[in-house]
Amino acid sequence: MNSPPEFNLTPELDAEIRRAAELLCEARHCVGLTGAGLSVESGIPPFRGKGGLWTKHGEPPLDGYQRFLRDPAGEWRKRLAPTESWAIALHETLGSAKPNAGHRAFAELERRSLLASLITQNVDDLHGQAGSHQLLEIHGNFRRLRCLECVTRFDPKDIAVDPENLPPHCPECGGVVKGDTVQFGEPIPRDVLECCQETVARADCMLVAGTSATVFPAAEFPIDVLRRGGCVIEVNPEPSELTPLATLSLPGPGGALLERLLHHSAAIAGEVAS
Repeated sequence: MNSPPEFNLTPELDAEIRRAAELLCEARHCVGLTGAGLSVESGIPPFRGKGGLWTKHGEPPLDGYQRFLRDPAGEWRKRLAPTESWAIALHETLGSAKPNAGHRAFAELERRSLLASLITQNVDDLHGQAGSHQLLEIHGNFRRLRCLECVTRFDPKDIAVDPENLPPHCPECGGVVKGDTVQFGEPIPRDVLECCQETVARADCMLVAGTSATVFPAAEFPIDVLRRGGCVIEVNPEPSELTPLATLSLPGPGGALLERLLHHSAAIAGEVAS
């Protein structure tokens, strides 16, 4: 795992974090939104840019989902014995990563009833491992399988995969099963998209961490909250397209900032209780 980035907590920044904690504690329905930047501290590099997985190893095909539909058996053979550099690197990197302080902070915010639900664009399973339960994985989870017909998700050990009889089929409805990760060209699964839309429609606060806020439909969620008069708190080491629009933008590493946010929220809860 990468070492946590150096973090200079100035009095001015700490006051902003305290204000963010106040907004969280005042909210009736706060929703989290996370992206790849939150997992960098777990040793998962971004996909693009300097040092990115796809920059180094090449990108998945932009018609990956269409290729699967044309030849699901062939694509399953590639899954069982990957040969593409990007696929091998992705599997090895995600398989060895562990949750960091940022993932644990989101789980703790949920435990304290300060976070109603968490939408993540990440497929790395780290939020679930950290203890988040009200979790909406909009791009899927690399550790799971999903039926294309009924969208039931499975642990791979619960699906019989016969290399001589591919693709596997859903034990619930008989549909074709694929990896849960949403491929290029694949629509967001209808069940998770509907749940995201429902929780965002209720949100009066959104805590956004580690995302450039450019990939749709997730990029629209904080804008929707702002449009309805809610507040958006951004946590990001670098400015994003959301930064000038956010109610508060906290610059710095996700783990350290979110841990400090937890500290202030606990202090505020204690003040209210007393």
